[in-house]
Amino acid sequence: MNGAASPATAMIDERIASLGDWRGAALARMRGLIHEAVPDVVESWKWMGTPVWEHGGILCTGESYKSWVKLTFLKGASLADPAGLFNASLDGNARRAIDIREGEVVDADAFKALIRAAADLNAAAKSKPKPKP
Repeated sequence: MNGAASPATAMIDERIASLGDWRGAALARMRGLIHEAVPDVVESWKWMGTPVWEHGGILCTGESYKSWVKLTFLKGASLADPAGLFNASLDGNARRAIDIREGEVVDADAFKALIRAAADLNAAAKSKPKPKP
């Protein structure tokens, strides 16, 4: 959202606009919070139409379904979630997700803390030396 829009940023803009209802507003709000939490986040478009936010690796994806918006943290199981935002994909070994339904509002400060923790986790993984073969 800084400077010239990347193709992925334009595609995410189009997705939000095409939803045209509360799902677009929810996805736009969460996108804004991601950018507030990690200002140099990189937006990408993967898996045939999924918005993805990255910083040293994937932080989360943003999917829209008929009755909810899902934000999936690929390494969510490794993140502390003191506010209990994760409410989906709770039984996986790695992923955790936040499903947002119409009328629900995710706590902004708690969500930004999760995004920053995901970025910190990616940075820590990159700084570890690789094992020698």
